[in-house]
Amino acid sequence: MRSNLCFSGLGAGENPPVAAVRVTGGLWGERLRVNREITLPAEYEQYQKTGHLDAWKLTWKPGDPKRPHIFWDSDVAKWLEAAGYSLALHPDPELEKRCDEVIGWMAAAQQPDGYLNTYYIVVEPDKRWSNLRDCHELYCAGHLMEAAVAYFEGTGKRLFLDVMCKYADYIAKVFGRGENQLRGYPGHEEIEIALVKLARAAGEKRYLDLAKYFIDERGQQPHYYDIEKARENRPDSWMERPGPNNLPPYNSMQAHAPVREQQNADGHAVRACYLYAGMASVAKATGDQSLVDACHTLWDSVTTKRMYITGGVGSSRFGERFTFDYDLPNEEAYAETCAAIALVFFANRMLCLEADAKYADVMERALYNGIISGVSHDGTHFFYDNILASHPLYHTFSHQKSPRRQEWYSCACCPPNIARLLASLGSYLYTIGDKTVWTQLYIDSQAELDLGNGKKTRITQTTKYPWEGDITLTIGLDAPTDFTLALRIPGWCRQATVAVNDQAVALDDLMNNGYAHLSRNWQDGDLVALHLDMPVERVYAHPSVRQNAGKVALQRGPLVYCLEEADNGPNLADLRLPPASELTVIPGPAELDGAPVITGPALRRDLTPWAGKLYATDRPAYVACQMTAIPYFLWANRAPGEMTVWITE
Repeated sequence: MRSNLCFSGLGAGENPPVAAVRVTGGLWGERLRVNREITLPAEYEQYQKTGHLDAWKLTWKPGDPKRPHIFWDSDVAKWLEAAGYSLALHPDPELEKRCDEVIGWMAAAQQPDGYLNTYYIVVEPDKRWSNLRDCHELYCAGHLMEAAVAYFEGTGKRLFLDVMCKYADYIAKVFGRGENQLRGYPGHEEIEIALVKLARAAGEKRYLDLAKYFIDERGQQPHYYDIEKARENRPDSWMERPGPNNLPPYNSMQAHAPVREQQNADGHAVRACYLYAGMASVAKATGDQSLVDACHTLWDSVTTKRMYITGGVGSSRFGERFTFDYDLPNEEAYAETCAAIALVFFANRMLCLEADAKYADVMERALYNGIISGVSHDGTHFFYDNILASHPLYHTFSHQKSPRRQEWYSCACCPPNIARLLASLGSYLYTIGDKTVWTQLYIDSQAELDLGNGKKTRITQTTKYPWEGDITLTIGLDAPTDFTLALRIPGWCRQATVAVNDQAVALDDLMNNGYAHLSRNWQDGDLVALHLDMPVERVYAHPSVRQNAGKVALQRGPLVYCLEEADNGPNLADLRLPPASELTVIPGPAELDGAPVITGPALRRDLTPWAGKLYATDRPAYVACQMTAIPYFLWANRAPGEMTVWITE
């Protein structure tokens, strides 16, 4: 369903279409089944209850209780995007009927000039494009465009795509550097990613040009938000005032400087990573090396100084933002699910720019930890932020969100975002370039990949990863074919072995940027066996991460582990893990589907000296105990209680 439009472009390759890769089993097979069968219907029901769906009928009148919100369109769009991806692999007449009905409402709601936003059509029709800084018109438009592309690719139906092309054409008339155009750009980025996708699906380069405009114009002087504020006689917002640390104005929305001059990952973490993903998308499509260089700078800032061990980003719930280097509080963490998803988008687009396994390592870290933690095991409850330590009573007396997943949120951006990422997961497994297939993720799956020049290969992955480190890849071909299979050796792996048709392969001479390059004339039925050693490892934060001084985290393969009160009792801060403790992996409890857990001898502080006292002068004594750690993404699926990722050593 993709167009033949080609951009000049850079990079290693592209992801296969969602329909080309089917996840067949294992951890992700079950997660995707739950997403398809439970989460998508549950989200639809929520949109019925809240009025999200009725908003598209344009029947709201002043006084009606369910007034459309400025970002409701984006929530429904993400659900439609998830449905489109799901339908590409799992035809479902009832789901498709629901989607077609909603899309019909959207088509009917579109204004004659192409404009489409439920809030501004019915609530403030005279305020269209009046507040790009604070409101979400372009953000909603972007999510609608992504949904239209997904639905077109999943079903072949063009109505939604045509509606969004008309909207994009209208936006291109409104914004730009021409006479009578607004030199504006979104306060909440997202449309930059979407326009590149729309350009490819529709075969229209002008949508790429518009994406490039939004990125190039950001932060230029005279500052558009200042012009807009003066025009609308609008007061300052919290996002533009210099704060106590003398942050520059508009830092929160990454508009404090042109993107090529920005040196740190700043401001609202979701907005930032959406912007960076859009920058990487435009850089790849246009061949803009200066934009690639800017992406490198911002990638390093995020991943070497401002990212949690779980792949979460955003250190403060105040402004949902990045703060400063090495500031990574645990109990106060923001780490919104949407921010980790946006980081995956950034990592994936960087992988398409250049084949370096460091991007896939971060993508994998976020997927296995900071993202699937955002949805409950049963697929019906969600986290907004993904904290790394929790005490239930602390949340009672603070403004922090509940330590339990919620059925829904008034700002429900995360649930459909998880749904669309999970539904499209297969496309992230591989990157395909010039006679090269890079394996980025190891998941039980079947893929049919286009090698170019009319040649295809089928790759079947069989594995129990992430629980075990053995992966078998079976190559299927209609005729012998020369190509390179580049196997990612994860950064967490200290020892790996590879065999082709039971013949061991020496890896030292084949490694490049984290990949083992197997170049050969492949035959139908060839077997590649990859083994990744997967011991329990202790991980230590950079010494400048003051919150984790003297602490250790446990990781096995791509999974970060945590302690829960359900296994270890209360007062987790009293536990100590001796440096010499031998740690063992055993099957976990049935309520966690037997997922492997880590156990080992630990110490617990004796509280006797504090009996009846708040302070004591006795040197603390410790008694032996047993410690159990579970995969972080599974926490908060049992009885409420404490949790911590970082353990005092």
